[in-house]
Amino acid sequence: MFDSYDDILTVEEVAEILKIGMTQAYKIIRTGQLKGYKEGKDWKIPKQSLSKYVLSRSHLS
Repeated sequence: MFDSYDDILTVEEVAEILKIGMTQAYKIIRTGQLKGYKEGKDWKIPKQSLSKYVLSRSHLS
């Protein structure tokens, strides 16, 4: 899943992958639904966290 992306994603990439807006992407990260960490002013999201998020939301896990 998401093989063409690096192991660490940006918020922009998360929004693109999930086909959502930037505001919604920041919201799911800030609320902890999608695990990420802040490095300086930028959020970094491990690709593994995104995979877990998608599986949990699709009820396939």
